[in-house]
Amino acid sequence: MKNFALIGAAGYIAPRHLKAIKDTKNDLLCALDRFDSVGVMDSYFPNANFFVEFERFDRHIEKLKRSGVLLDYVSICTPNYLHDAHIRMALRSGADAICEKPLVLNPWNLDALMDIEKESGKKVHTILQLRLHPSIIALKKKIALAHSDTKYDVDLTYITSRGKWYDISWKGDDSKSGGIATNIGIHFFDMLSWLFGEVQENKVHLREKDKSAGYLEFEKARVRWYLSIDENSLPNRIQELGQRTYRSITVNHEELEFSSGFTELHTDSYRHILNGKGFGLDAAMESIKIAQEIRNNPIVTLGEKHPFCP
Repeated sequence: MKNFALIGAAGYIAPRHLKAIKDTKNDLLCALDRFDSVGVMDSYFPNANFFVEFERFDRHIEKLKRSGVLLDYVSICTPNYLHDAHIRMALRSGADAICEKPLVLNPWNLDALMDIEKESGKKVHTILQLRLHPSIIALKKKIALAHSDTKYDVDLTYITSRGKWYDISWKGDDSKSGGIATNIGIHFFDMLSWLFGEVQENKVHLREKDKSAGYLEFEKARVRWYLSIDENSLPNRIQELGQRTYRSITVNHEELEFSSGFTELHTDSYRHILNGKGFGLDAAMESIKIAQEIRNNPIVTLGEKHPFCP
């Protein structure tokens, strides 16, 4: 049994991490969040110590160390812009870090974390759960068996409606979230680079507060992508069904079915980490580069546009 701490216990994604820690038969010793709406912990680790102040949380971890209790992992579910600092805290506490996406907002921050890994002898693990999805794994095998010159035509569409709260929260602040491309797109950009190789071209056709679109060319794919949190972006047939989310990936005009199979991916990610097969800093680099370039590249009007892009 490994000992865990968790930072960001009141966040949206925290229950998946709590479940993963419990399902892998490990223990949560303590958790931190500035907000105290963490009743969800009763379903997983009611005896874990909870703190709303970082200083007291930090002192508690030091107390554990002095009493001989080894902290093995710190799970990080905090806002994107805080990941870097919380990863550093975990490593310097003598624990490995398990951090939600994106590990950091800029690729050069990864270089600094690599130095701290070497200094501390501890590791940083990230959650890249789409790499563990059965449909994505099957597609990767298919690509590996195809002729080396094969280049696929891919359309990626992800619309996940968000209410007025989004703009008020840290997610609506690009300096904290990295914007739409980072906040809701980073897993897809990781998946695409994992499947199709290195990026050869990165064009941005649309970059607004609630939507973004562009064109990515990889070694083995030409990708038109569109991301949105605006419910008005939803296709009419999806709106008529009362659905607020639309996810579609077509490869050579064939739909890739992966609408299900997500419920256990965080637990699968934890199992891989605990078995020494997790994804580290190197694995996260390409998608962070892609998202950072999308934030900063100039908007272009020419080129192959996604069908949803005006």
